[in-house]
Amino acid sequence: MATQNKAELQSQPLLEVCVESFKDAQIATKAGAGRIEYCSALALGGLTPSPGAMERIGDIAAPCMVMIRPRPGNFYYHADELSIMKREIACARDHGAAGVVFGACDGAGGLDVDALQSLLEECSGLQTTLHRAFDQVADQAQALSQAIDLGFDRILTSGGAPDAQSGHTQLAQLVAIAQGRIAILPGAGINAANAQDILCATGGHELHASCKVTNQISPEDEGRTRVDPDRVRALCAAMIG
Repeated sequence: MATQNKAELQSQPLLEVCVESFKDAQIATKAGAGRIEYCSALALGGLTPSPGAMERIGDIAAPCMVMIRPRPGNFYYHADELSIMKREIACARDHGAAGVVFGACDGAGGLDVDALQSLLEECSGLQTTLHRAFDQVADQAQALSQAIDLGFDRILTSGGAPDAQSGHTQLAQLVAIAQGRIAILPGAGINAANAQDILCATGGHELHASCKVTNQISPEDEGRTRVDPDRVRALCAAMIG
């Protein structure tokens, strides 16, 4: 297992659950989630939560990492969009977020290092996660080195594969390359059945999942992703083993 530097070892594995509403954040934490990725519009890959949603961060019983993504689509951002993202970072901090989650690509198969540096300059006092824009780069080893140099705390990734189970070999390689200088947070397709395999493959102690309901059971579920507390509990139990 890689020595830990920025990523503190925990007595038990930690599950981060991505949610798109305050209600789902409450459901996830009550079911055992140790950290929340707070978003809107998960069907679009996750966007920045509304200002009203951010005002409820202090009422969520777990640290919240706020998604900073001003629109759906690609991760190529122009100056006006970066300005909006900086305002969203400030809003997240003002409302008590533990950290922020963002990414930017350069359109040529790599990370947009200049854009990321500009955003990170606004993140004093916040944890920072490079999201799955990382999975779109052509050379993940190079992008990993860049993320370390930039000062990110963790990278959310499936190892460039459709899901973390398929990408577990690459995830393990990323952990080995990182050598504790940055945390690798496996995500995509994580469930109770594969959690231990992925933790063992990566030597990690954190996983990221949506734990979403697969069957829509009420009119309010239509068109949105809803957290299933039973899936959260089952995944937490599987991670402990």
